[in-house]
Amino acid sequence: MNAFTEHPRSVGENYWQHMGASLSFAATMLLGAGAALVHAIFPFLLVRTGSRVITRLHERMVVKRGLACARTIASERSADSSVR
Repeated sequence: MNAFTEHPRSVGENYWQHMGASLSFAATMLLGAGAALVHAIFPFLLVRTGSRVITRLHERMVVKRGLACARTIASERSADSSVR
């Protein structure tokens, strides 16, 4: 069971939250890939769509999740120190 919960816990989520976030990222990447494919064939269409998708995903995955992880670690440390 630890294999299913260790990584989600490391990013401040439970299994179901992590699954939802991962599926959301997958759907967004699929749409971005489709836009890139259309742009490859018709370079005058969807000129900035792929870049925007990448920027948005980076914001969600790295920046916001990093803040959430920092909050989780801080609250765990606070709980640990109050137990002692």
